Amino acid sequence: MADPLVVFMPSGKRGRVPVGTPVLDAARRLGVDLDSVCGGRGICSKCQVEPGSGAYPKLGLTVDDHALSAPNAVETRYEEKRGLKPGRRLGCQAKVMGDLVVDVPPESQVHRQVVRKAASDRPITMDPATRMHFVTVAEPDMDAPSGDLERLRDALRAQWQVDDLTVPLPLLRGLQTTLRKGGWQVTAAVNHDEGALVALYPGFHEPAPLGLAIDLGSTTIAAHLCDLATGAVLASGGVMNPQIRYGEDLMSRVSYAMMNPGGDVTMTEAVRAALDALAVELATEAGRAAADVLETVIVCNPVMHHLLIGVDPVELGQAPFALATSDALRLAAHDLGMTSAAPGARAYLLPCIAGHVGADAAAVALSEAPDEADELTLIVDVGTNAEILLGDRNRVLACSSPTGPAFEGAQISAGQRAAPGAIERVRIDPVTKAARIRIIGCEAWSDEPGFAGEITGICGSGIIEAVAELRLAGLMDPTGLIGSAEATGTDRCVAQGRTHAYRLWSDGDREILVTQGDVRAIQLAKSALYAGARLLMDELGVDRVASVRLAGAFGAHISPLHAMVLGMIPDAPVEKVTGAGNAAGHGARMALCDRGARTRIEVLVRRIEKVETAIAPRFEEHFVAANAVPHAVDPFPELRAAVTLPEVSFGASGGEGRRRRRR
Repeated sequence: MADPLVVFMPSGKRGRVPVGTPVLDAARRLGVDLDSVCGGRGICSKCQVEPGSGAYPKLGLTVDDHALSAPNAVETRYEEKRGLKPGRRLGCQAKVMGDLVVDVPPESQVHRQVVRKAASDRPITMDPATRMHFVTVAEPDMDAPSGDLERLRDALRAQWQVDDLTVPLPLLRGLQTTLRKGGWQVTAAVNHDEGALVALYPGFHEPAPLGLAIDLGSTTIAAHLCDLATGAVLASGGVMNPQIRYGEDLMSRVSYAMMNPGGDVTMTEAVRAALDALAVELATEAGRAAADVLETVIVCNPVMHHLLIGVDPVELGQAPFALATSDALRLAAHDLGMTSAAPGARAYLLPCIAGHVGADAAAVALSEAPDEADELTLIVDVGTNAEILLGDRNRVLACSSPTGPAFEGAQISAGQRAAPGAIERVRIDPVTKAARIRIIGCEAWSDEPGFAGEITGICGSGIIEAVAELRLAGLMDPTGLIGSAEATGTDRCVAQGRTHAYRLWSDGDREILVTQGDVRAIQLAKSALYAGARLLMDELGVDRVASVRLAGAFGAHISPLHAMVLGMIPDAPVEKVTGAGNAAGHGARMALCDRGARTRIEVLVRRIEKVETAIAPRFEEHFVAANAVPHAVDPFPELRAAVTLPEVSFGASGGEGRRRRRR
């Protein structure tokens, strides 16, 4: 019988280990980032992990209830004395007994994820839905009996023109106490978008109300805590989406819900808890209480959208990919598990465009406004599932493309999330074939004074640059094949069975390679992205776009030139390929701070035309042609005007081919 297969999330690293291997030892064997200070004695608790259960079709395994050994005396003692979060185990004590999927939470990682979704400094119109109103309420009168709520409504109507105010039950319960404590003078926080009372304070309440703009991605969750009076960002932060333990990509999570009864509920609970914890964390960082959060705006893809609101996403896993609702949603924040926010806090979810193009794409459209552009603009929000917009003031199209997790560093031999120590920039000298690198956490390049820090792996932007640089340096041919040492003239190209790898970095004890498998993973991801963009161009009957905007935390860190060398995007003037930053997050802030932005996006999504890549006849044709680097058919004239791509071939014969140096 084969040894058990262990898959660690969120890194996606996997391997077989003998039965009885402690999870901590398995992590070390597979190069997984799992912390430990006490040397495996069950004292420090740094190695806590969360084992999964049930079927994981995408991973090709099922985890049964006996995949881990039962808690031993060390774990039992630790649980009694210090306690473990529900479902957690100590990695140094729990032993692998069968096929296993195990999640390494952020606090157990030595190199914590860097969620690079900083707030944009672009100006935002201020017309928030939630406003504070100081009012004087008439006292009770025996001769004119009416309820305290009715007199509060009368005061708001007379003094602030607030009509038809609705009041949630939690606020109604404390209404009389608040009115009397304030001496019949209170500050009411009113959501004018819904005509709802969201908070009531005795007397004059000076602190400005807070709002949260949340970009709920399949891999990361990013949020900005905003002052609703000024729009200022008081704190920004992010966490890994805890659902990743149930699947790296969206369809894996849909499969998990299909294969495991109650799986959708489990994923809903996990993401809601993460949102609530993030709200507390950001409020604390800003020196405020989470209860001061009166409103939140959330953008997310359709699967995340349905799991957040508690809808089983099974229909999104099969044609015709029907949404439960595509409309904007106005809900109680507490109904989404954000119980740390004010009892009456409201949540606004932007509308979805279609079954696989969600509220996050709508937020990008709100932020980037392709419908107002004079020239044809392609906007790509790069991630595990890429959302693509193409259009101008005449017409806007949208689609999604299943790029997979390779761009996030998963499925890459030395891949990891963006964290300190990860290689994020690569340059290969076309003459010497030597590489120089830059890592997250250090501004210096590896060949410059001041370069320091432990190199832990390579993240998405790093692997993209590495593969593109292999092509530019003549070490990889247009088919994506890495040449041998003999063919390339460098011993950095090392044999790996029937293929070759490029030694990117080595310190004598450890080396980081770019393998043929890594190249293939990137080729598949970039081909899916290109094919999606090309389908939109076909629909408009065009062969070129005027400009390209790369959105998202990952897109903002991609080198435009290297993206074009790979053929991730259609050919365009290199100087017109620019980063849009976290456009989805900016769109969420716009909707948080400006009621008019909500009206605008609710109208715009009805204009956007959806192209379904899953059933498009030409998607496969475009996908196959895009496997070449940069492309098998498209000549990429703009790219070739900027760089010279070496004409090399490392086919079955292993021939040298002809090589030309980059200009």
